[in-house]
Amino acid sequence: MLQSMRSAAFTKVVFWVLAFAFVGGFLLLDSSGLLGRDTITPGTAVASVNGRDIPYGVWSQLAQNLAQQQEERLGRALTLDERNRIDDQAFEQLVTEVLLEQEYDRRGIRVTDDEIRQYALTSPPPELMRAPDLQTDGRFDYEKYQRWLTSPAAKQGGLLLQLESYYRTEIPRQKLIDQVASDVYLTKPRLWAIWQDAHDSAQISFVAFRPEPTPEAANGKADSSVKVSDAELRQYFDAHEAEFERPGRAAVSIISIPRQITPADSAAVRARAAALRAEIVGGVKFEDVARRESSDTISGRDGGSLGRGPRGRFVAEFENAAFALRPGELSQPVLTPFGYHLIKVDERKGDTLALRHILLRITQSDSTATATDRKADQLSQLAAGATEPAKFDSAARSLQLLVTRATAIEGEPLTVAGRYIPSVSAWAFSGVRPGETSDLMDADDAYYLARLDTLVDGGKPSFDAVKDEIRQIVVREKRIQQLVPQAKQLASAAASSSLEQAAQSRDATVEKSPAFTRVTPVPGIGQFTEVVGAAFGLPVGAVSDAITARNGVYVIRVDRRVNASRDEFEKQFQAQRGQLTQGLREQRSREFLDNLRKAADLKDNRKKIQAAQRRTTT
Repeated sequence: MLQSMRSAAFTKVVFWVLAFAFVGGFLLLDSSGLLGRDTITPGTAVASVNGRDIPYGVWSQLAQNLAQQQEERLGRALTLDERNRIDDQAFEQLVTEVLLEQEYDRRGIRVTDDEIRQYALTSPPPELMRAPDLQTDGRFDYEKYQRWLTSPAAKQGGLLLQLESYYRTEIPRQKLIDQVASDVYLTKPRLWAIWQDAHDSAQISFVAFRPEPTPEAANGKADSSVKVSDAELRQYFDAHEAEFERPGRAAVSIISIPRQITPADSAAVRARAAALRAEIVGGVKFEDVARRESSDTISGRDGGSLGRGPRGRFVAEFENAAFALRPGELSQPVLTPFGYHLIKVDERKGDTLALRHILLRITQSDSTATATDRKADQLSQLAAGATEPAKFDSAARSLQLLVTRATAIEGEPLTVAGRYIPSVSAWAFSGVRPGETSDLMDADDAYYLARLDTLVDGGKPSFDAVKDEIRQIVVREKRIQQLVPQAKQLASAAASSSLEQAAQSRDATVEKSPAFTRVTPVPGIGQFTEVVGAAFGLPVGAVSDAITARNGVYVIRVDRRVNASRDEFEKQFQAQRGQLTQGLREQRSREFLDNLRKAADLKDNRKKIQAAQRRTTT
């Protein structure tokens, strides 16, 4: 049992417990580093939250722990994009913890030993509830859990102390949620209204008046036939300034050297899988071969074990092969997008399998890889790390390699023609200067070298920077308003004849919608629009007046409406209340944390630290 408690699932709980404990201790450190100088120490404040510093050492250590955990889970090194996301995750976690601790103090929230004991007995951590050895017939077994809590193994392994740390973090958080969401209650009439929104349906016929694209708009210019004053543009900007906040943008040039996989490479890996299968059939233990050979390093350390579970866990090719095996049977090599697998089923109960696998990834043969590596080394020697932009272009010409131009968005991985290019975006926003070239980036599918051509910082732009964009928006709104008289004329004519006759006389088209609810998108109309609201307010058969929406002006007729079943609602409303109440409590707690964050005096020093670190290395 102790071994199971040290499995990946429980290790995750322990990791977070230790992380919180680590954070809690280090947040008491003084910030001894000096921002603005080049000396960055573990005590340098990476952030300040309402006057309370978060030391750089705490953040970097937590980020490193999270990165290491992710690398162990993936069985490979992280890309710069992935590492950046983890750095942000660690930062946000630390900021949230400080805000919560400050709120606990303000509200006088405390935790007693009796509360910890009660929670430990009745509310086990979610990861423990998924631990296989604490389940019976696929469900968490409280009796097994109770026995484990009182076992010598749990005490001697120090796991009870780790559980205590977990509850000292979790209980105050739960108390805070109880306080901020204590008034969340859904009455039966409110539940019925929510049910109606999702189950009332309507079908409509409609005539849409939409602004026609102009030649100027096709060329990215505003329609000169609609006059807009600078005062109007400024007024719109002032009212919508936050909507124009943009992430940073970087223009980059990229050279790639693909690791091309040939049919011979795939055949060689399949032959290797067949040889391993023969070795196992000959008497070598599957588990020993998995530990020695499997590219899936996580399961490989555990003899290839993938645990026990139902259908739906794996890709179709793998799952079809696994469920075709009998317990104890060994598969032939199975090809999936991840490579070739050897699969062995340990046990089968109904639709649940306990199984193992050995994964062999399809990679280049030694000769092909050597040629690729040689070219990558040449590229690296010619241009990697260069500060002169011309070296990048010269290297591409010398090695006859194509240069791809792309735009990277801060905080987002870079994709080019639907293909993910790892690490380039993160590098472009790491403090490098335009004209600089990256080091050679080694990815599974290719080698990459990038040059930063231009960089535009993110944030709220100036009025002049977005003036043309605002002009297009305001012009479109005015053009929609210009369509209102036409729509009103059609609506008036339809009221005395029919929608079809009124449309025909004006050479307009009557469109018909599929059935839709108040919350579903409607083709040609959109979601949560004024038109959808009118479809559930008008009598069946009635024609509306002109309805102005975000993308045009509409005249509609309600052709059919089906009301939600009250009987079906009555059968399920108690379950609905529980689900929606829990969801609303979670939403309320998220909104509370968001408001705490917005109201906080937060100073983020990461870019300053990054710049100081670059000065010490250049």
